[in-house]
Amino acid sequence: MNVEAPVQTVPEAAWFKSSYSSGEGGECVEVAACPGTIHVRDSKDKAGPTLLVASEGWTAFVEFAAQG
Repeated sequence: MNVEAPVQTVPEAAWFKSSYSSGEGGECVEVAACPGTIHVRDSKDKAGPTLLVASEGWTAFVEFAAQG
């Protein structure tokens, strides 16, 4: 991880909320795909910190999570 790399600004329209969200609040995340990285944030704190995950790592995580 390079902490000196500039943070990429993600347009608001690029964010997608989890399909498991009820729309009534609660625990939910949003993700945005950018070239080479996936950005993850708390949907209740859009100005808060964003987690950046390499595309390959995100793919591995989603495949593992889908196994149940």
